[in-house]
Amino acid sequence: MPSISPVSGVARAADELSAKVGKPLQQAQSALASKNYAKAMADVNAADAISGKTDYETYTIAQMRAAVAAQSGDTAAAIKAYDVLIGSSRTPAAAKQQMMMAQASMAYKAQNYAAAVPAIQRYLKAAGPNPQMQTLLVQSYYMQKDYKNAAAAQQQQIDAEIKARQIPTENQLQFLATCYRELKDPGNETHAYVLLAKYYSKPDYWAALIHNLAANPKLPEALQLNLLRLRATTGTLKDPSDYMDMAERAAQQNVPQLGVNLLNLGYRNGVLGKDAAAPREAKLRAMLISRAATVKAGLANDAAAAAKAPNAGPALTTGYNMVLNGQVQPGLALMQQGLGKKPAYPNIATIEYGMAQMDGGLTTDAEKTFDMVQGDNGERDLAQLWELLLTKPASAAK
Repeated sequence: MPSISPVSGVARAADELSAKVGKPLQQAQSALASKNYAKAMADVNAADAISGKTDYETYTIAQMRAAVAAQSGDTAAAIKAYDVLIGSSRTPAAAKQQMMMAQASMAYKAQNYAAAVPAIQRYLKAAGPNPQMQTLLVQSYYMQKDYKNAAAAQQQQIDAEIKARQIPTENQLQFLATCYRELKDPGNETHAYVLLAKYYSKPDYWAALIHNLAANPKLPEALQLNLLRLRATTGTLKDPSDYMDMAERAAQQNVPQLGVNLLNLGYRNGVLGKDAAAPREAKLRAMLISRAATVKAGLANDAAAAAKAPNAGPALTTGYNMVLNGQVQPGLALMQQGLGKKPAYPNIATIEYGMAQMDGGLTTDAEKTFDMVQGDNGERDLAQLWELLLTKPASAAK
């Protein structure tokens, strides 16, 4: 960023230079024009050494010192001179902001990041948001290995852009992910990759997302089935044993028809039925089909009991089974009753409701449900990924 030369201050009555001060400053100006920076600064120092200077003379000397220091690359001297000018009532407000920007830019260019940070902060406080200066602030923190403040500053900028319905740059989001990786914060790193997949969908971002979610120790066990489904949907579930695990988890959650559907997906994808495990896979499928038939036969009684139950679980599970068996609207209505009974894990319950809407073909409603999900242990990230897959199905890595 180019440095900004000092501008003239506000003229006042009786503002004039004495001959003793004016002569060395004229010599400094001539030396500066000839790029003789050492002589120019020596002349400025000579003028500054004169006793009894007026306020105007001190101000003019600071202007010349800033000009010489800025052009010669003497960052420390320039910053000090700009401090004098910024603190003077003679300098117009707009010019002060220019000088603050010059200070910050010079400190950053000189790799004096410790000085750049407060200079940038002072500028932003006076002038308001400035994308270029905010980027320098983030980078100044990062270059000092202050990843916490770098992430906070970058997150603040990104959040403001999203709130203003602007799309953050890919570089900003990559930088945010890098900061959180350095902080060993997988939850927030995953959130950064969610935004990358949302705005700049690439296979690498999806792969990173799946990896981070799978590696997140805080991800609730109840969402492992959901994560496996996500992997299957994005084409990253390749091992037949994973499909078996997914179907068995569905059975454990008492939605065997979902297990059948997921095994069928494995067969369609060419993952199942191809090797020595084929007989075991077929046996599991047959068992789940039998269990699903039993559940289907008891849906009416289960629905009546679930409606009377004080807790949310029966209504959520039975409602989902109804959806999976074609009773979409009655099933979703029963699940809504369950959501109203204060489930122990409301975010997980809301995700389950969104999955039921999706499985029932109500993708627009599912998108809205997923958008409502909160949570810091992977719930929000999983929900956002499903929402993204529904709105941009071609964006998933295949």
